Amino acid sequence: MTRKLAILLLLLLLAACQPATRQPGETQRIRLPMGYIPNVQFAPFYVAVERGYFAEAGFEIEFDYSFETDGVALVGAGELPFALVSGEQVLLAREQGLPVVYVAAWWQDYPVAVVAKAESGIQTPEDLVGKRIGLPGLFGANYIGLRALLAQADIAERDVILDSIGFNQVQALAADQEEAIVAYVNNEPVQLEAQGYDVNVIRVADYVDLSSNGILTNETMIADHPERVRAFVGAFLRGLEDTLTDPDAAYEICKKYIDTLAEADSYVQKTVLALSMEFWRAERPGYSQPEAWENMQSILLDMGLLDAPLNLDDAYTNEFLP
Repeated sequence: MTRKLAILLLLLLLAACQPATRQPGETQRIRLPMGYIPNVQFAPFYVAVERGYFAEAGFEIEFDYSFETDGVALVGAGELPFALVSGEQVLLAREQGLPVVYVAAWWQDYPVAVVAKAESGIQTPEDLVGKRIGLPGLFGANYIGLRALLAQADIAERDVILDSIGFNQVQALAADQEEAIVAYVNNEPVQLEAQGYDVNVIRVADYVDLSSNGILTNETMIADHPERVRAFVGAFLRGLEDTLTDPDAAYEICKKYIDTLAEADSYVQKTVLALSMEFWRAERPGYSQPEAWENMQSILLDMGLLDAPLNLDDAYTNEFLP
């Protein structure tokens, strides 16, 4: 084979490996990792799909309810364009060399909390020493939130007993399998109170301001397809605005995406949505607060989860907001 022919074949092969350019009016089917089970907390995304905002932006969404860390790895490897993640996952991934970038803040305050029955006497982080604490696993926002809370009280992880129990926090605490659980403020405490349990809630946000849940992409998407990133963020923000404006309509839309919602306790689920909305409201929706990222990095450094400070300007951006 001649050298020119070999080069030509190589160029043709490389061209074939490049993603096809989306034509105007076409939609790209993508899988969107959510990091949790189907829930009314995802109402802005369900609304954005149902009202065609993502379709207008050129996306057909397939919701993926696997663990948060899976989405981070797939976006970092370029296998998926977007995922929903918490702020700490961005910094931990970047230290591992994954070129991920956080492009829109969804939750304005860190929603993680430790929840215990009132009768347990657990009211402060110091009360957790020696206690058995259930959480989905030793990863993700629940784990980092707990570690941050313990760190604020100068409590080491070895001073508590951690159980990985999946998303069964409510059942585990109700049955006294755990003395406390790690959960989202707007979800599990509401469910427990609806079942008649009086609970104490220790909010991480009351002790430290941290970067929270939002939209993740990667450096390649930003460099090669900035208009697609902007369109995706814009579609999400339209869904968010609609949800905040008319939560009752958003709740009805959720029923299409959550199989059990129609039979669920509507008071509980609407309360979960209402409490969630309080975490989403902002003067400028989607905006990332630099202080929250600085605090997150400081916490991760203090906890020994980061070896050295990162360039935070590479980890998040506000450039894709309207």
